[in-house]
Amino acid sequence: MATIKTVGIFSKPRVPAAANVVPELMEWLLQRGVEARFDAETAGYLDGHHALPREQVPEGCELVIVLGGDGTLLSAARAIAGREIPLFAVNLGGLGFLTAIGIQDLFPELERAFRGEHRIGRRRLMRADLYRRDERIGRYEALNDVVITKADIARMIDVDAYANDQLVCCYKADGLIVSTSTGSTAYSLSAGGPIIYPSVNAICLTPICPHMLTNRPVLVPSEMSITIISKTQDCSAFLTIDGQVGEPLCESDRIECHLSEHALHLIRPPHKMFFDVLRQKLKWGER
Repeated sequence: MATIKTVGIFSKPRVPAAANVVPELMEWLLQRGVEARFDAETAGYLDGHHALPREQVPEGCELVIVLGGDGTLLSAARAIAGREIPLFAVNLGGLGFLTAIGIQDLFPELERAFRGEHRIGRRRLMRADLYRRDERIGRYEALNDVVITKADIARMIDVDAYANDQLVCCYKADGLIVSTSTGSTAYSLSAGGPIIYPSVNAICLTPICPHMLTNRPVLVPSEMSITIISKTQDCSAFLTIDGQVGEPLCESDRIECHLSEHALHLIRPPHKMFFDVLRQKLKWGER
C-alpha cells in the first residue's frame, strides 16, 4: 500500500464505544501527520470539528476507516462510488461478517495497514438497472443483494426470474433475493440461502417464504445476466438495494442485474480467515 497521507472516516451514530474510539483515533492520526476527512456521524463524537457530506469524504483518501457494522460499511461503499480505495472496517458490536476487525485490534491492525502488511479482499459489486416501459429509470450498485419484497401487510407477490433469458421460475413468495457471494451471509442466509466462499463467482437467487416449498435457492455463474420482472400490481412490491436504498415497483417493471466493473477493496486481518469469521459469528463449534 502506498504512503497514507489522508484517510476518510465513517462512523455508526449513537454507539457508546465510538465516543472513546473516535477521539483516540483522531489523536493517533494527528500524531502521524495524517489528515482525516469524516462525515457528520463521526463529527458527532468530536467537539468543534467540521464534517463533510458523505459523498465528499473519500475524495483524495488513500484509506477509508469504517467504525460500526456491516450497515455502516455498506453506506461507506456507496459513498466511495467505484473508487479503488481500501476499506478498513472495524466492528463496534453486532453480527457483522464484513467488519472482521475487532475494536480491541483497531490500532495494532491499523499499524499493519499503514505498513502495507494486510491482505486486501476484492469484492465485486452487482449492478442493477430498473426499467419501466423499456426506459431505464434507475441504476444501483449492490455489494450484498438486490431484493424485491412485498409492500402490503399480508399479500405475496409474483415475480418472474430469468438467467440469460432462460426462465428460472415464476415465483409466488414474500420476495426474492438476488445475492452476490459477499451477500450470501446477509439477508439470503436468513432466508435459507447457502454460504458462498467470497472468491466463488456466483449469484444466488433465494426466494423468501415461497408458496411452493419446492422453490429452493439457485446458484448461477456471476457472468450470467439475471432479469426479474414484477407481476404484481403497482406499489405492491418494493425494490431494495443492500437493505438501504430503493423504491416501489410498478407492474411489469424489469430489474436487470449484471456483474459490475467496480469492486470493493476490503482490508482483511492477516490472521483471520473466512472460516474463522464464520466460526466466531455463527458460534460454530471448535475442537
